[in-house]
Amino acid sequence: MLATYTTILAPNASMMTGAGTNTIVVGSGVEGATVIDPADDNPEHLEAIIRAGEPRGDIRRILITHGHPDHLGGAEALRKMLGIHIYAFSRKGVPCADEELPDGMQIPAGDDCLRAIHTPGHRFDHLCFLLEKQRILFAGDLVAGSGTVVIIPPEGDVLAYLNSLQLLQRMELKEIVPAHGPIITNPQELLTTYITHRLQREQQILAVLQQYPEGIEPMSIVKQIYHDVDVQLHQMAMQSVKAHLLKLEQEHKVYETNGTTWYLTR
Repeated sequence: MLATYTTILAPNASMMTGAGTNTIVVGSGVEGATVIDPADDNPEHLEAIIRAGEPRGDIRRILITHGHPDHLGGAEALRKMLGIHIYAFSRKGVPCADEELPDGMQIPAGDDCLRAIHTPGHRFDHLCFLLEKQRILFAGDLVAGSGTVVIIPPEGDVLAYLNSLQLLQRMELKEIVPAHGPIITNPQELLTTYITHRLQREQQILAVLQQYPEGIEPMSIVKQIYHDVDVQLHQMAMQSVKAHLLKLEQEHKVYETNGTTWYLTR
């Protein structure tokens, strides 16, 4: 019997998390079950996680996709309740981790296994977990079930993010389970859409810079290319613009002075 998983929505809805974070319980058998991203320390949420693990042979380990609070908010409480270890890519990203989980490491999941895949971009320590036989990817914040993913420098990096998306494009995926939003049943189509969106945004930024040889600040770029977005979201949009500018700077296409003004390289 193939390994199955349960998705439990954490009670941490917000502007950034949408309806909340999807906590995953996967695997069964003698090796027990695994929890991915126990997102909130709400007692009812923790009890729901434990109940989901009971038919699977009990929960034996906690995996964290990355160190943002909405992904590990319940990890320490769950560890204390169950006496199990927390695993993450690095203690720098997740200080509460008991052990670091390198790229490629396999974790038992019933008659299947989860493979850790280092996918930086949204954050430097980001991991996805691939259920190998079924080709189901637990994607954390690499993609979302609806909308796009925020990339905030210096932890976020657009160039690394695009490389991670392209890495997934080369995999045979049947399904993606994101940390936010519904399950994605058209993985390749979505990954292509994400890459196209980022490259289009990049071209928009370059087009604005072309119009301002005297230089321009990121918020002024935001006001031009996000003119159809609620102004309350402009500060967040500016983080995305900065992330794109830093990628373009790495590629020697733009440069900045005084820490605020950006120019097209000519």
